[in-house]
Amino acid sequence: MTFSSLVFLCIFFPIVFCLHLIAPSIKIKNGLLIIASLFFYAFGEPVYVLLMIFSAFFNYLCALMLGGGKEDSSRKKLVLAIAVIINIGLLCVFKYTGLFLNTINDITHLGIPVPEIALPIGISFFTFQALSYVIDVYREQVPVQKSFPKVLLYISFFPQLIAGPIVKYRDIEEEIESREIKVEEVAPGLRRFIIGLGKKVLIANAMAVVADNIFSQDTSSLNIVVAWTGAVAYAMQIYFDFSGYSDMAIGLGRMFGFHFRENFDHPYISRNVKEFWRRWHISLSSWFKDYVYIPLGGNKKGSLRTGINKLIVFFLTGLWHGANWTFVVWGLFHGFFSFLEEFIPHIKKLPRVISHIYLMVVVIVGFVIFRADTMSQALGVIGKMFTGFSFTNESMSLELQQLTPYFIVMLIAAVLASGPIQEIGAALKKKITSDGTNIKSELVLEVASYMICILILVWCVLRLSGGSYNPFIYFRF
Repeated sequence: MTFSSLVFLCIFFPIVFCLHLIAPSIKIKNGLLIIASLFFYAFGEPVYVLLMIFSAFFNYLCALMLGGGKEDSSRKKLVLAIAVIINIGLLCVFKYTGLFLNTINDITHLGIPVPEIALPIGISFFTFQALSYVIDVYREQVPVQKSFPKVLLYISFFPQLIAGPIVKYRDIEEEIESREIKVEEVAPGLRRFIIGLGKKVLIANAMAVVADNIFSQDTSSLNIVVAWTGAVAYAMQIYFDFSGYSDMAIGLGRMFGFHFRENFDHPYISRNVKEFWRRWHISLSSWFKDYVYIPLGGNKKGSLRTGINKLIVFFLTGLWHGANWTFVVWGLFHGFFSFLEEFIPHIKKLPRVISHIYLMVVVIVGFVIFRADTMSQALGVIGKMFTGFSFTNESMSLELQQLTPYFIVMLIAAVLASGPIQEIGAALKKKITSDGTNIKSELVLEVASYMICILILVWCVLRLSGGSYNPFIYFRF
């Protein structure tokens, strides 16, 4: 089940929300959300829901052994080590077995049989979330939770279960224990959900059609225009697909009384790679910073060590995204430019227009590597992006087929929506109502925003009722 499905929009969500609204106590509300979340996950993964429950229970036990007393430090370190090994081990078995064995076969030609292991949806997200809870208990940053249902709710809560954002336990600990459902929270939450739905259904899906068509072609049939069209389309697809999901998760969480931190902050307006990663997939960047980068020494051991630490983090970030060396190369590609910026500070002092162009070229080329099935395909597309000056009838026909009116309109919308238009709107609203007397104008703006959201919702439902299934990109991770 996905947020952008009619089953979720018309059946699952309305029923769960209404039941949660009338539930008389926080205990019943939490129990309802656990049942709903397990059903939500089992709808697509009927077997692997048991794996997710095992992960939650195992980490719950580990946290119990780490907290609540003055246990021997060596024993606590052993428990933490076991927790890390089991969590990462499960992730490796289900996600990286094929990559590992295929790599060995390619190097040694041993012909080791490679088992077909289905990847549990969202395993990377709920594993990192569970592990962060255990580590924070070990560090005594959060108290141990003695109620397993509350830990299970934290890990399995359906809005962020299968594609993030990665939520730390300390961020929602109080809301699991006690929360109120307020109209002034539900309405903005619903609006945020619809905005995310529009990003996914209207923009990301339109970009996906073009990106998939172009990346399915033999690279020899591409020219510079087609290659850049496919690359830009995918860059817009992945941003609006993933940020759209995050918007929906944050909006849903707010409607149920939970407040998740932002996961995207207009990354395409960045001026360098460091700023981009402060704005892109913030919850993952924060996770690696807290649990990998800082323990490695962060930036406190000189520029060279800082650069190496960043490369390690970017290597792991790439590997986290998928069992293909293209993801690792993508991570190291960003790591290289981050390393470069560390040693050539003048890059950060370039004029804004030039620095922004530099960043967008790095990001778009990087996403070609991310999207490609193989490095050979990635290099082929990148080569055409910079040297594809052969404008054959075949390549021009391919380009014209992609430039449909709907795609062009959605591409313009994507470029505009990549900027901080919400902040601009909020600033405009503040300016209009700054004297405190123009209440009517404020009300008109508020009503207009909700009317636009209703139109977006209707448009999305119409697109979904007649469109093909297009899952979220990050379901693979």
